[in-house]
Amino acid sequence: MASSSEAAGAARTVLCLARELAATGGSMTAESVRLSRKVSLLIHLLEEIRDFAVRDDGRATPPGASTSSVVASPLLCLEELAVALEATKRFLLLSGTHSTGEIFTADSLAKNLAVQYQYVTWLLEKVLANVSYEHFEISDEVQEEVELVRVQLRRQKEKIGAVNLKAFEEIYNIFTFSHVKDLKRHHSFTLEAAQNDITSIIDCELREMVIALAEVNGKSNCEAERVTVLLMDRLNRTCHGDPTQNVKTGISSSCFGSCTVEEQKNESLVIPEDFRCPISLELMRDPVIVSTGQTYERSFIQRWIDCGNQTCPKTQQKLQNLTLTPNFVLRSLIMQWCEANRIEQPHRSANGRARSDGTFEEISGEESLINGLVSKLSSRSTEELRSAAAEIRSLAKRSTDNRILIAEAGAIPALVSLLWTDDHKTQEHAVTSLLNLSIYHHNKEVIMLAGAIAPIIQVLRCGSMEARENAAAAIFSLSLVDENKITIGGTPGAIEALVELLESGSPRGKKDAATALFNLCIYQVNKPRAVRAGILRPLVKMLKDSTTIGMVDEILTVMSVLVSHQEVKAAISKANTIPLLIDLLRTGQPRNKENATAILLALCKKDNENLACMGRLGAVIPLTEVAKTGTERAKRKATTLLEHLQKLQVL
Repeated sequence: MASSSEAAGAARTVLCLARELAATGGSMTAESVRLSRKVSLLIHLLEEIRDFAVRDDGRATPPGASTSSVVASPLLCLEELAVALEATKRFLLLSGTHSTGEIFTADSLAKNLAVQYQYVTWLLEKVLANVSYEHFEISDEVQEEVELVRVQLRRQKEKIGAVNLKAFEEIYNIFTFSHVKDLKRHHSFTLEAAQNDITSIIDCELREMVIALAEVNGKSNCEAERVTVLLMDRLNRTCHGDPTQNVKTGISSSCFGSCTVEEQKNESLVIPEDFRCPISLELMRDPVIVSTGQTYERSFIQRWIDCGNQTCPKTQQKLQNLTLTPNFVLRSLIMQWCEANRIEQPHRSANGRARSDGTFEEISGEESLINGLVSKLSSRSTEELRSAAAEIRSLAKRSTDNRILIAEAGAIPALVSLLWTDDHKTQEHAVTSLLNLSIYHHNKEVIMLAGAIAPIIQVLRCGSMEARENAAAAIFSLSLVDENKITIGGTPGAIEALVELLESGSPRGKKDAATALFNLCIYQVNKPRAVRAGILRPLVKMLKDSTTIGMVDEILTVMSVLVSHQEVKAAISKANTIPLLIDLLRTGQPRNKENATAILLALCKKDNENLACMGRLGAVIPLTEVAKTGTERAKRKATTLLEHLQKLQVL
């Protein structure tokens, strides 16, 4: 078992490294910003691990916990976290300097950065899965924060595909040997002999991938070359069917899109099952991975998507997104198999225009007009800026294709800059354009990466009323992504500005603010933030005010999500809301009665004082009526409350 000083020292080291990565600034790629944001969300976890290590002297198990409950030893867990964060740091440095080694040409730079990003996100998810919340006594709020990060990392992992994941696992295991030179002792084949046989068929893409991953692991190109040979041996032995072995059976030459004469004569050759597209059953030229992790030929899966299908053809699972990620490792194995069997190597199709989400559908839209308008967003003329922003606002409202084209033309960073303008009309057009663009899911991330939250909050505070309304609506749209709930809620002034609009805005502004606050408060940590920002004051005021009867549904919905937090529950009780909620049981609409019943039940859970207050205020009669005539959910909640009241009377 590690000593207390070792565990505490390792915890401090990992925390310092995470803080360094979270503070990384300057010119960064989109992938770098994503990673930096994810690491920043892990700082609370690492602080609690450090506090545990210092406070509890790095003990192996907490009181009452069995040894089997610990996923990994504390020191090993911290060492794995350090390895993952060091790899992340190297990736940020590499992407920041746009230098990935002499082996890469300018054309392959983006591809290798993408592979490195995939590997680092996979590694972070892998090590976070080994963190034992129970052992380190991690609080519920921080657990929720970490789980949101893991959800994002798992989504990235699902895009990688089984073969690539296998390659990453093997590369990680190889690079974490204490001495790469000892590899020969752990495997039954001789590296030098294998290199002579395999080097001729190693695909350049796989070699470059290994070298790219060697860089983020802090290894040399020489070590990467040796690992490439070992990796190919492992992949060949674990792949379904030996890709270098001829298998005899009858097969039509029509399985190949463009066959040589020699290939047409060879009718006894079977294509390994993993190399066939599940749709066409043909040898894949350009294998790509969909969000379910299945691999298809790009042209066939694209045709499937273009026909309006939103499920994976093989698993019938719903596709979470339409991104098509190249499967470089599988393509490398296919190329080797073709060379070993003297078959003409398949070539990628070069037809089609790539969207930012990975699809190749032709996008119809006012492309030339959009490009012209985006160029005008850098004009020094206030009139020209206002006119261009207004036109982009209108185009972004019309169609998804326009939203894609506007984002691809580079409009989002320019629109974010316009949010700081002193011209209120231009500001209004800019924030509304961002709202309209955010309707397309992939644009949400682009808007966040462009640093839009701070200027949107500024508009929310100081803009015209229409601009403030649309700023609140934009925050609601962006907060539909779980990770963004954390970022927005943690941005100074965000929740306060929404509460201010809820209290003093127009009727539409109040509704927009309420829906945005509801979405943000789904995330547990934002609930006490909202209470400290004064959210209960306007909520209770509007419940009392008969002129805001159209807002009752929104008010109760926000309160129903807030009341699940213990600190917020106490604040709601002190705000004298119980009489107002009981009145709604008598006079409200069915949905209002349902939410009022749910809030009352939450307030009375393990709180006999609130339960007794309900009894004194005559809640039994309206609750009995709701239990008979309310919605199904309202009936269940009302029945439970009546049971609690009956038990209290017996006591």
